[in-house]
Amino acid sequence: MGQKVNPIGLRVGVIRTWDSRWFAKGAQYTANLHEDYRLRKYIKEKLKHAGVAKIEMERAAKKLKVIISTARPGVVIGKKGTGIDSLKADIQKQTSSEVFVSIQEVRKPDLDAQLVSENIALQLEKRVSWRRAIKKAMAASLRSGVRGIKVMVAGRLDGAEIARTEWYTEKSVPLHTLRADIDYGTAEALTTYGIIGVKVWIYRGDVMSAKEVQEATRVKS
Repeated sequence: MGQKVNPIGLRVGVIRTWDSRWFAKGAQYTANLHEDYRLRKYIKEKLKHAGVAKIEMERAAKKLKVIISTARPGVVIGKKGTGIDSLKADIQKQTSSEVFVSIQEVRKPDLDAQLVSENIALQLEKRVSWRRAIKKAMAASLRSGVRGIKVMVAGRLDGAEIARTEWYTEKSVPLHTLRADIDYGTAEALTTYGIIGVKVWIYRGDVMSAKEVQEATRVKS
């Protein structure tokens, strides 16, 4: 039986790039990898109400640039920049590299799978019906222009004795097509009945090479 592969990892090097961009050897590689993981976990927890979609890290010559993509940049930056200054100072305490923090706004959060999954999880924690939460999130994404969306929830849905998995799909989500721009996000809802897992796949269209764009333009003309 075929198993689901993380669609982001499958497309790295094809149509996506790495979230951590640096080069190191031996023990330094291990140290950087662990530090990236630790810092991402810390930032995600500290900014859990800021709608953080992605955290990218770039390293070069004892310098660390942290790029935070968020749906609510004002929450991260804070009044007169106090929020971002505090965050930068906290990160600096955990690394020997000189830290730079950059904020990027996610203008359409309904197109980001991580933000959609976290939104569904938040609704479940507020005791909203899982069907209603999923359908509302899917409708918002479709209105924003996605080409397809698939949502999976797993756990003791409606407080059932036996945990189960439910799927909802709208339109096409071609997981096997490597040039298909498919975003993937996961979240967990902590309910009174236990944890409910949420997974979201969003198909945003195909990523075409420059040559393919030229050929398509020539055919149309």
